[in-house]
Amino acid sequence: MREVIQEVVGAEAEARGLLAAARGEAERIRASAQRAAGQARERARDEAGREAARIVAAALEAAAREKEAQVAAAARQIEAEVQLDGAARRRLVDAVVRCVAGAR
Repeated sequence: MREVIQEVVGAEAEARGLLAAARGEAERIRASAQRAAGQARERARDEAGREAARIVAAALEAAAREKEAQVAAAARQIEAEVQLDGAARRRLVDAVVRCVAGAR
């Protein structure tokens, strides 16, 4: 009977050891998965930041091109609508110079 009790106690001790080892392995796996998920999150965040920067740069370039086109169109329209003779041009230039120079 004593041998049976010792075998049961031994089996329980072995089971506790196996359970502790399994828990340790589960914790290592969980920690590894958590690290991998954090790294994947960081990579995704970095890629999203780079993509956002590319989109903003493209939008700024498109806006600059649009502005340039609008200014050119406005200049063409003004040139087509406004016809000044030499005297009128000179008076306008003089007025602009006086405004810029601060003289009235």
